Amino acid sequence: MVRTKALFIALAFVSVCFAKDIKTVVLTTTPQMHCANCEKKIKENIRFEKGIKSIKTNLNDKTVTIEYDADKTTIPAIIEGFKKIKYEAKEVKTNKTKQDK
Repeated sequence: MVRTKALFIALAFVSVCFAKDIKTVVLTTTPQMHCANCEKKIKENIRFEKGIKSIKTNLNDKTVTIEYDADKTTIPAIIEGFKKIKYEAKEVKTNKTKQDK
């Protein structure tokens, strides 16, 4: 029992020490995404940028939502990745709700 507790505590400590700092950013692009080919081009190219965990596109809102490892990349580096495929990307500033404050 004591061994089990010690092992559990050790594993919990290790997982906290190596926890990744996963963040999300929402971007718009110029030119704007307007079709499935635009989505495909962005998803297939940006996924290779360092630290990218997931990419979701929304044609209705013309936004790209990216989950990334903040220990491996930054928002400016992600935006630079868009330049490689001839897109200008800009972060969408979201309005905070009362619950967020």
